[in-house]
Parts: sequence; C-alpha cells; structure tokens
Amino acid sequence: MNFEKLPPVENSKVLLDIAFRKAREKEGQKKLQGSWLQIIKRKESLKLDIIKDDIVSKLEKILTQFPQTEVMSQFYIKLMKLTLEFGELKKSLGAVNWASRRIRMLHKEYIGKINRAAEQPHIRKESTEFYGRVSSTLKQIDQNLNYLEESRKIMRTYPDIKDMFTVCIYGFPNVGKSTLLNKLSSTRAKIAAYAFTTKSINAGYMTVDGNKIQVLDLPGTLARSEKMNNIEMQAELVLEELAKVIIFVFDLSGSSGYPVDKQVQLLKKIKDKKPLIYVSKTDLPGGMPEKDFPYPYLSLEELKEELEKVAKKAIKEAEKEAQSSISEEVMKE
Repeated sequence: MNFEKLPPVENSKVLLDIAFRKAREKEGQKKLQGSWLQIIKRKESLKLDIIKDDIVSKLEKILTQFPQTEVMSQFYIKLMKLTLEFGELKKSLGAVNWASRRIRMLHKEYIGKINRAAEQPHIRKESTEFYGRVSSTLKQIDQNLNYLEESRKIMRTYPDIKDMFTVCIYGFPNVGKSTLLNKLSSTRAKIAAYAFTTKSINAGYMTVDGNKIQVLDLPGTLARSEKMNNIEMQAELVLEELAKVIIFVFDLSGSSGYPVDKQVQLLKKIKDKKPLIYVSKTDLPGGMPEKDFPYPYLSLEELKEELEKVAKKAIKEAEKEAQSSISEEVMKE
C-alpha cells in the first residue's frame, strides 16, 4: 500500500476561498436567457452549484483516498494505531462525511428556496444564508481537517510493503544494510557515509523459483519504545509482524560509529528470532579482525543460498496450504 500519494487535506478557509472564487469567476462566463428574475435565479443557483460541487468533491476525495481500515492488512492497522490517534482518525473521517452530506442537503434546500423566491432581495437573502451555513459547517470540522492533514504527513512515511514472503535486514544505521540490500535485490537504496542514512524502510525484491520475495532494510535501535522515532517504531513492528527471515548486519570496522559491543546488544534483542549474521565492510582497515568475531556468520553467497532454501520451503508450504483451502471449499459445495 502506497501512502505517498495521499492528497493534502485543505483547511476550511482554503476550501471556502477556492470555492467562492470559482463561483465568482464562472458567474459571468455563462450566458443566460429568460426574464430578468429568471436570469438572477439562474445566476445565484449556478454559484450555489459551483460551491457545492467544489467543496463536496474535495471532501469526498478525502474519504475515498484515505485508507479504509476494513480492507487494510493487520500490519497497517497496527502501524496506524502505533503512530496515530486511531480513534481520532476515524472520528475525523466521520466528521468529513457528515459535512459532505450536510452541504448536499443545504444545497438542495436553498436551490428550492431560490426557485420559489418572487423578488430579487429574497433571492440574495437565500444565497447569503446558504454561504453562511456552508461556511459554518466547514468551520465546525476545521479541527478534524487539520488532524487529517497531520495524519497524512505521518502516513506518507509508512513503507510500501507487499503481502509476500519477507526478509528483513536489521542493524544499526550505516553498518552496511543498504549495501547488502543492493547486492541481494534489484533495488538501489541510497547510500551515504554518515549515520541515519536510512530515512525510511527501503524495499527490494528477489526472485526465487519465479516467485518474488520482499527484502526490507530496517534501522535498528536500542531505545525504549516510548523514545523511538516514527521510522524506528515502524521498523520494530515490521520485525515483529512480517519478518520470516532476519539478517543481522555487523560492522567490525567501527566506521559506522557503533562499537561491536553495542551491536552485540542489539543482536541479543532479537536472538530469539534466530537471525542470520552477515559481516560487512571487511575491506576496511582497523576494527575487530574477522577471526576474533565470536559469532558464526555467512558470506554473501552463503546468505543467498540460505535465503533461497528457506524461501522455497515457505512458498511450497503456502501453495500447499492454499490448495488445501480450495479443496475444503470444493468439498463444502
């Protein structure tokens, strides 16, 4: 799911300013025929139509383009609950839906009043009243619109993760995770010689027996959950919920800025998940010699072989399970 395409959420002032400006601009563009009173009615009705259509279309766009929790995976629901006020998000979307329906209702009501008006002052009065009630409706949900915009900015940082066999590359920033991701997959993650290069969760893909498997580059941290930043929280959730295989990357050279003992602490944090270990930056001088490293680790080729073996097994098991489910459904019929 790609959250980067979520459109900005405009506040009530912007929505009103744009809609009223469009109504003014288009008022004189359309030539109307009929009696003097009929022309005034049609002009005012046209402005009401433009205002209603512009505002409602933008409110509906918010409702349709924001993710629908009913069709989201459990991972993304948990991620939203972790990084957002989930109840406030649902409440705000409900408020937008209410405003959209109310503006439609007001439009219908005031179009009817304008059509029934017998004099110009009455027509102007109904139009002015419509503008005021639409403005009041939007101002009532201004706080909700602001919350949705803040939520959108957070959701734009969410990783675009597919529902497939997932390998996670884990370790401290700048230890060589992105380099390994590039070697294992088709992606070309951005690499720089400074810490915290990974600003988001990078994804790449390998192909095993014609099946794609997902490889994710995750930044590691020893921080407590309440002190983690947004990306670190996402990484920990991915690790917990999606990782079928974890590759822990060690930098023995010390160039990452993280001493080996600190990296060992991070490794112990996930030891129950039985990660595969890969040692990076072996071409750099200094640091701990490979022969003194106390943990068994895999070369790049050994790592690829192990990933293919595990992925093949998992894919076959998934296919077998899917076939079994189909057979059960057929038997029921």
